[in-house]
Amino acid sequence: MNPSTLIGMLGALVLLASVLFFSASDPMLYVNLPGLGIVLFGTLAATFISYPLSEVLRIFRLFGIILRNEKLYSNDDIEELVRISRLWMNGNLAAVERELERVRNPFLRTGVQLMIDMTPEQDILDFMNWRITRLQAHEHAEAQLFRVMSSFAPAFGMIGTLVGLINMMQHLGDGNMASIGQQLAVALITTFYGILLANLIFKPVAVKLERRTEQRLILMHMVTQGISMMFSKSSPALMRETLRTFVADYEDELRSDHVPARPHRPRPTRQQGNS
Repeated sequence: MNPSTLIGMLGALVLLASVLFFSASDPMLYVNLPGLGIVLFGTLAATFISYPLSEVLRIFRLFGIILRNEKLYSNDDIEELVRISRLWMNGNLAAVERELERVRNPFLRTGVQLMIDMTPEQDILDFMNWRITRLQAHEHAEAQLFRVMSSFAPAFGMIGTLVGLINMMQHLGDGNMASIGQQLAVALITTFYGILLANLIFKPVAVKLERRTEQRLILMHMVTQGISMMFSKSSPALMRETLRTFVADYEDELRSDHVPARPHRPRPTRQQGNS
């Protein structure tokens, strides 16, 4: 399991336990199934209305993604590029094809295969950049799904609050304090559920998916840069250091206060074979 996700889940449980057992005289006051149903089913209903069925059903798969501890293996990809580059410089296409069978990264494998097929450099770079753009758009839409759900949840919490207040007003004339208190509890707890789900589940999942996309884009841009350097027949040692610096610079940007919406791939110089 992803360690940061595990820490966050444990922190959320500690927070809820503190609220239930130390801040309330009766922990059961925070358990209200009708209020929870209004928020959950309302949020799901609005999501189904907003998105096609196939996209909504991906929610469960996306939850599984953030629970996994995914590794990008950028160092392995750099070393594979360096080995293939050395063989490419020697003109040993048979050895390049054998080495290609060991490559795990499908994006890297595609780029090298296009080189073996004698595809022009600019066509390869255009194709790889198109793949990067497509992945970015696809995964942005997945993260946006959870951001939309995070906006629906508090709204349905307020709807539950209005329902509870309307029912409470109906019972004010009866003088039945127990019924009034029950309706008021529903009115308040639904807002609590909506804000809790939005800020403890939906928004964090969206941010996690966005960060995952940024890291995957870094790796894809790095591979594209490596392919461009192979065309220019840059030395393997120079390629290794350049790609390591490339990844390190992007990681520094990810950890800085300002994170660009889309990583920018440095344009290779003309000496690097950029057409």
